[in-house]
Amino acid sequence: MKMRFGGLRPAFLFLAAWLAFGATASIDPNVYLDEIKYLASQEMRGRATGSPELEKAAEYLAGKYRSFGLQPVVGASYLQPFPVTTGGQLGPANRFLYTEKGRTVSVPFRDDFIPFSFSASAHLTGGVVFAGYGITAPEYHYDDYQGIDVKGKIVLVLRHEPQENDKQGVFAGRLTQHAQFAAKATNAKMHGAAGVILINDIAAHRGDGDDLQKFGNVEGPSESGIPFLQVKERALEQWFADAGKSVDQLEVGIDKDLRPESFAFPDSLRVNITIDINREVKTAHNVAAYLPGQTEEYVVIGAHYDHLGLGEQYSMAPDRAGTVHPGADDNASGTAGVIELARWFSKQPKQKRGILFLSFAGEEMGLLGSEWYVEHPEKPLRNAVAMINLDMIGRLRDGKLYIGGVGSGEGLRAMLDAITPKYRLNMDYSDTSGYGSSDHTSFTTKQVPVLFFFSGLHADYHKPSDTWDKIDAPGAVKVLQVVADAAESLQESGTRPQFIRVAPSHGEGAGPVSSSSGGGYGPYFGSIPDFGEGTKGVKFADVREGSPASKAGFQAGDVMVEFDGKPIQNLYDFTYALQAKKPGDEVLVKVLRNGATVEAKVLLTKRQ
Repeated sequence: MKMRFGGLRPAFLFLAAWLAFGATASIDPNVYLDEIKYLASQEMRGRATGSPELEKAAEYLAGKYRSFGLQPVVGASYLQPFPVTTGGQLGPANRFLYTEKGRTVSVPFRDDFIPFSFSASAHLTGGVVFAGYGITAPEYHYDDYQGIDVKGKIVLVLRHEPQENDKQGVFAGRLTQHAQFAAKATNAKMHGAAGVILINDIAAHRGDGDDLQKFGNVEGPSESGIPFLQVKERALEQWFADAGKSVDQLEVGIDKDLRPESFAFPDSLRVNITIDINREVKTAHNVAAYLPGQTEEYVVIGAHYDHLGLGEQYSMAPDRAGTVHPGADDNASGTAGVIELARWFSKQPKQKRGILFLSFAGEEMGLLGSEWYVEHPEKPLRNAVAMINLDMIGRLRDGKLYIGGVGSGEGLRAMLDAITPKYRLNMDYSDTSGYGSSDHTSFTTKQVPVLFFFSGLHADYHKPSDTWDKIDAPGAVKVLQVVADAAESLQESGTRPQFIRVAPSHGEGAGPVSSSSGGGYGPYFGSIPDFGEGTKGVKFADVREGSPASKAGFQAGDVMVEFDGKPIQNLYDFTYALQAKKPGDEVLVKVLRNGATVEAKVLLTKRQ
């Protein structure tokens, strides 16, 4: 049974442990920086999950832990394997034929058409409906699908959105979430379309040409559940001409008054399309090493060691996609920190509790490595007294250090208040819940108290310019000294922090869970998605205390399959369906729980 603390007792115990042990970690900033130089080198090519370079990094980490005398925890190995779908590869069977007025035309693959990487593989035949920009935006009183039936049909849609260049227009002259490719795919699917063809909106982009998006460079789900391809406008001009239409005139008409210009092409037009995408499943590895204590309890210190590889769809510099994104701060800085903490702790006397050092793969793809670990722990999670996560600790500015999760365990804030004054850092504890955009979230969902150390975002985030020479090594070492003191306190404290389920302000810890529970404005649902693979629907890793989802009786492990009558196959579907609602709406939600369907009405509230 877990002991509950009361009053100031946890603060007293943590402070006593800290004063009794009192050592400050001595970490060489030059050695720390050397680790980053290697991990963020051109040789490591951005350490993409599933790449040979990330596997090389895994062996490098394992070698470090072995040299420190730490124990392997996966039998005799430091490597914990897990499967990951690394992306699609174009297969040999991609074809696009259409028949019109008795003649059959073949559209050249790659030159004039190409699928999106998140397209479903399928064979499509049938008629085509033009659906404008493929947008349904109730907040703007705009719907390209108004008055047309696309069920079982292939929809042809324009890229971007209307009034894109009109700052006085309803869409305010900016690209909203409705312009995203994945949103257009989801909207078509929710209207019953069998597939989507996208063409460039040339009239609004005269200087951009009619280029196709490079395969694999567009962000979206691993598989959208609907065939989705892009075709050059010139290849389909005759379709519009035979229907007595002009693409340019349709664009101008929609822009003029935001009234749909959607129509069905004549029945004489029939398409025959095959989309062939092979999903490659590879084996990635978490790296785990253990420093035993006097008891079975332990503290976790972790960081993800993967990054974006050559950028691809996740790059914040799309024009640089295809070049190495070295990821020096994100997250060679945290990985090197775990290495140097492991080196330092391995030289210390045995403490009451051990330390489990974890390096995660797959974080950039959705916390895949840490989620796999907490579902397949190599040491019982019940013995984990806390998890400390280091993600982007190498770029301190004005001495500001963000420490998240301080509300997730009783006494954590008091412990830090006793430790941090001597370091003269500006501490920001604003994110208290333990949820967020990094691997600590996976442990929070399993009711392990967490602390998240982070030095802040910067202009080089997810860009090729995140290089080792911009790392503030002395500042990062100061962060690691705070971490070492916190870990020592947790090792030696007479009692362990009791997990606290925080009912956060809705703006906390948005990160990758913002669609259902993050910050900003709009409807709030309150689930924390499980990003693990192999689930059709949206699995809840957790449900926030006091949230609309919690009040409706939904719980961790549920898999959402329907939201307000709309089928949900992935997180993008859920995001799209939720954004179409407003605070105060009541929606019927269906989930699968242990194989049975459970449904309940959820009253959405406002995110703040």
